[in-house]
Amino acid sequence: MSTRSCPEPQPAPLRPVPQLEGAAAYGVPRPLTPTDLALDGNEGPAPPAALLAELAHRDPALLRDYPRAAHRALEAQIAARRGLDPARVLVTAGGDDALDRACRSVLGPGRTLLFPSPSFEMLARYARLTGAEVREIPWPEGPYPTERVLAAVDERTGMIAVVSPNNPTGAVARAEDLRRLCERAPHALVLLDLAYAEFAEQDALEPIALSLPNALVVRTLSKAYGLAGLRVGYALGPERVIAWMRAAGAPYPVAGPSLALAGAWLERAGPALERHVAHVRRARTRLASLLERLGSRPLPSQANFVLAHFAHARWVHEALAGLGIAVRRFPGRTGLEHALRISIPASEDEQRRLEAALTTVLAPEALLFDMDGVLADVAGSYREAIRRTAAAFGLSVPPEAIEAEKARGDANNDWVLTHRLLARAGIERPLEEVVRVFERHYQGEGEQPGLWRTERLLFDRPLLERLRARLRLGIVTGRPRRDAERFLHTHGIAPLFDALVCMEDTARPKPDPAPLRLALERLGLRHAWFVGDTVDDVRAARAAGLLPLGFAPPGADLARLQTHLAAAGAARTLTEPTQIEELLP
Repeated sequence: MSTRSCPEPQPAPLRPVPQLEGAAAYGVPRPLTPTDLALDGNEGPAPPAALLAELAHRDPALLRDYPRAAHRALEAQIAARRGLDPARVLVTAGGDDALDRACRSVLGPGRTLLFPSPSFEMLARYARLTGAEVREIPWPEGPYPTERVLAAVDERTGMIAVVSPNNPTGAVARAEDLRRLCERAPHALVLLDLAYAEFAEQDALEPIALSLPNALVVRTLSKAYGLAGLRVGYALGPERVIAWMRAAGAPYPVAGPSLALAGAWLERAGPALERHVAHVRRARTRLASLLERLGSRPLPSQANFVLAHFAHARWVHEALAGLGIAVRRFPGRTGLEHALRISIPASEDEQRRLEAALTTVLAPEALLFDMDGVLADVAGSYREAIRRTAAAFGLSVPPEAIEAEKARGDANNDWVLTHRLLARAGIERPLEEVVRVFERHYQGEGEQPGLWRTERLLFDRPLLERLRARLRLGIVTGRPRRDAERFLHTHGIAPLFDALVCMEDTARPKPDPAPLRLALERLGLRHAWFVGDTVDDVRAARAAGLLPLGFAPPGADLARLQTHLAAAGAARTLTEPTQIEELLP
């Protein structure tokens, strides 16, 4: 008889609930390029700094105690503003918490959310987490699809979503839509998300919803009130629904300091809120009109954003980031593949900046080039002159050391760069002496031919001619004028360029924006793109308001160069000269 033991059964691996299989956390696609004007989150204007002083006068118990009383106080304040019983108000951790609680209150396995789409994606996510089915009903634009929603109602319908103004399209529902939904589906909760209601110019929907027995209103202080960082929202509805929602989540979802600041700002925000809403409505009309003139298709919006469809949405997203502006892109969202959502800036100055950036991206008037490493292959000329000059003083400089120095920035002048490399190695020589040795190698001396003769044209003449037929061309280079003009005439391309800015033309070289601004001044234009191969080029373009494009010259470490240029602000790095034609509108 065998005594071999049977293998022990292995326990099943740890797994999430089925609703989380393959799910990823919510995230907004961010460009690699740094941005400083965030128009991808629909936040409102920052409240005055004086609001923070409100906390200085509060009892420290606000921090020590659970915020039971603070929750009740804010709910009573919100109720009083509407003439409601406080039992019909629930303060939540932002509007998202209210949506989540509502879903957990009326949805679950065997129940369905009717979800006009595209709309606020977290609502569908919360519904799926309950085990409910989400039935999407197309609402790409125009009026709320009431007839299609009603046709989908059955005994399994637990919730009907109405986001108005809708995010991300800006479309709105009407009071009649709400009434019909509530009457035809009395067994379902009609959830009215009014996150952007302050910006709508139609009649208010909240009073209508509060008169209906199965409607729930969700509001937030994150948008028009500018308090997204506090995470304060609230729900208004039938007392029994609010009681369900109160039981469906944490007992004290909002921190005491947030509650105190929210209550204070609700009391004071009136005039500031009116000014901001008026600004958004004016700027929204201006933005939609500009987008249409520039060839995109903006949708009518009643929110603090405009959704527009573009021929090349991904490129416009990257290009605006190159100018420091982040807008919202929706990769993988059906119907939104070619769309961008652009928040209305909080100030007139920011609005003008956005309008200028969109014009630069979608209607450039000129294309400017750096010369070395872009128009001219200088691996065997300027780069070699750096190495030979350093060697003449006893220093061996490998090519990667030069590229590393260029990547650090403030390295537009190769004479100065060579002098800096020598000094860093402890070799002190006057700059004038370094320049003489450098020029001897680059220009040539006696029977020794100059290294400039090795330079070749990277953007060939036929390509430059095609570009010149579409817009004006210019060059901004750190070369001395003699060297720049010689290169242009040697390769027969001088007549194609309307402006040439060289070393002698400005006291401050790139990365200072002065040379690029001078080029625009000479052209008499405002909107242009600039192609360069160094971080100095990119920084100068961005500071001057030109769209910065990187270019990888032959032999460059592409991955490293793309990383450096993107970090400096390049919208994209070209690997072939002809790619510029594909990007131009």
